[in-house]
Amino acid sequence: MIARQIHPYLTAEMPGCGGTIKEFPDDFLVTEIPSYTPCGSGEHCYLIIEKRGISTLEAISRIAKLVKVPELDIGYAGMKDAVGVTRQTISIQWLSPEKGLAMELDGVKVVAAERHSNKLKVGHLKGNHFRIVIRGVSSDAARTVPAILEYIRTHGVPNYFGYQRYGAQGNSHLVGAAMLRKEWRECVDRLIGEPDSVRYQEWSAAMSAYHRGDLQKAVQMFPRHCRSERDVLQRLVSRPGEYEKAFSAVHPRLKKLYLSAAQSFLFDQAVARRIGSLGNVMSGDLACKHVNGACFLVEDALAEQGRAETFEISPTGPMFGSKMKRPEGAVWEIEHEILERSGLDLHLFDLPGGLRLEGERRPLRVPVGDLSWSSFEDIVTVEFSLPKGSYATSLVREITRTF
Repeated sequence: MIARQIHPYLTAEMPGCGGTIKEFPDDFLVTEIPSYTPCGSGEHCYLIIEKRGISTLEAISRIAKLVKVPELDIGYAGMKDAVGVTRQTISIQWLSPEKGLAMELDGVKVVAAERHSNKLKVGHLKGNHFRIVIRGVSSDAARTVPAILEYIRTHGVPNYFGYQRYGAQGNSHLVGAAMLRKEWRECVDRLIGEPDSVRYQEWSAAMSAYHRGDLQKAVQMFPRHCRSERDVLQRLVSRPGEYEKAFSAVHPRLKKLYLSAAQSFLFDQAVARRIGSLGNVMSGDLACKHVNGACFLVEDALAEQGRAETFEISPTGPMFGSKMKRPEGAVWEIEHEILERSGLDLHLFDLPGGLRLEGERRPLRVPVGDLSWSSFEDIVTVEFSLPKGSYATSLVREITRTF
């Protein structure tokens, strides 16, 4: 059965410096590294926006209302969460750069605007640059931090998705796994969550009411922003015991997020299983070329290890799906065991209704670029770049050891 997971550290034998992140919005600055720059002509306006304290989708929603276009017509390269300050690019068709620069919105500032010939699409970026402030570090941070960063500079960063991928309650992957197994009551149970997973008393009380069978009271007590929970419970009130029909009230976009979280959780287990040898390829591995993302089967590990040591290639792990290319030998045994222990099989990922997960391979580690750090009193500031799809928290947690 799929469960919660501990993510082991790459630098576990080195002491961390403690501390916390994201105490203030300016403590967490993310800047997209684009795949290309606008050409200066065309029907699409590329806007570099700086958003503060809101998610990418919320920023797009506010902009769409202001310029009176459908949200789906606004292109973006990557999703960024609400915490911190983010500089990223979006595109809007038929908008002039002058009008773009003149926009004024709460939480969003337009930094630059230029024309281009095509709509920006998800994935059209090389990576992200981060500047992260860690507050409340230990007195020996000046000794511990450089040792950890030097190890990471050489060996890379574990490519964990981490806890932020599992939702506010840390249970999104549990919902997704139950969906794959078609265990609909568990889907609803996991969606509602556990009372001790949230701080707000009314929200926690609503969860408790559900678990003791008082569905009507649970509907009344759930906060307004818990729309999916309320919709599901209202169906259960009218049709007791029909959990599959009740869960169908969840929006397809959310269902995809739950399934993606389950994939991410399983991948993180593969990273954890090989944490002590992320830079070592095994015969049977599907190795990734960092220059272009292409994968190939490793038939002779000794012959390929030199390329891994120079960070030309890295072993990959599974983003499980119905069409995912499988590794061979002992590597597949590791991954298949992860699936089996979660009560899953590859055929279960072949879902109907636009929810199919075809799967892919993802590097177990990624190189870190532009790495630097500084300290002042009990504050450490670290700057670095990571490829797209990789998370800054995977590096920061190696420094702090606090999450």
